[in-house]
Amino acid sequence: MYKITTRSKRAEKQFYQYIDEKISEKLEKLKIDPRRNLDAHKLKGKLKDKWSCWFGDNIRMLYEIDDQNQEIIVVAVGSHKIYL
Repeated sequence: MYKITTRSKRAEKQFYQYIDEKISEKLEKLKIDPRRNLDAHKLKGKLKDKWSCWFGDNIRMLYEIDDQNQEIIVVAVGSHKIYL
């Protein structure tokens, strides 16, 4: 099972701003398989090598996957604006 981490204070603040009971349950699914759960998909262009998943409403999480250390590294959380 993967663990969720951040590498910046900004990403950490965004992450905890959106976490609630409903999203916490979804994160548990993502920890099991960060490439297939929650409509996860690999991004292209300037965000290549990053992944995105959908938490519901208009909330998305942009992240990287470190298989060696079994980590999901949160880059940003928010609306579609996180892709800009």
